[in-house]
Amino acid sequence: MAGMLLDLFTKVGILKLLLTTFLFSQGSMKYHKDIGDVCQKHVECFSECCVKDSSMVKRCIRRTLFLQCKDWKKPFGYLCQHASECQSNCCIVVNSIQQSRCISKTILMQCIPWKKAEGSLCSSHKECKSNCCLNKYENVFRCIPKTGVLKKCFLPNEKKIEIEEEVSTIGTAD
Repeated sequence: MAGMLLDLFTKVGILKLLLTTFLFSQGSMKYHKDIGDVCQKHVECFSECCVKDSSMVKRCIRRTLFLQCKDWKKPFGYLCQHASECQSNCCIVVNSIQQSRCISKTILMQCIPWKKAEGSLCSSHKECKSNCCLNKYENVFRCIPKTGVLKKCFLPNEKKIEIEEEVSTIGTAD
């Protein structure tokens, strides 16, 4: 009797194994993980969407409203190296130590780069908030505010006066 019972359980076990293998090969058991479960491939998830989360662990997530399966992207303020890492698709240098962060786009869907404040060292007009980079008193270029009625990029008046005085004294020395 015991031999017959063991024989029955062995047959049932083998039959279960064969049925499970068959169902898995047909795709019926491919999708078995719920939202939030750790995964390696899309086929493991009921949603068929397996992507990296904020901690860079691949998990099953819901598809978007338009049934897309999108990777997690960094929100506003996160450090980044490339625009594709950010939700806004906007990764910009935000300070003088050349740190890049994800920033939001403007109303016109533009990524506006960070610019240096007045008095900061610069090498071109484009680096400054004022769009004005000149060597005011020394051989070092700095961001300065635009001056005059038309807000042009000129040296301040005191610099012009000094230059005019030097030129007039040079002309009288002859």
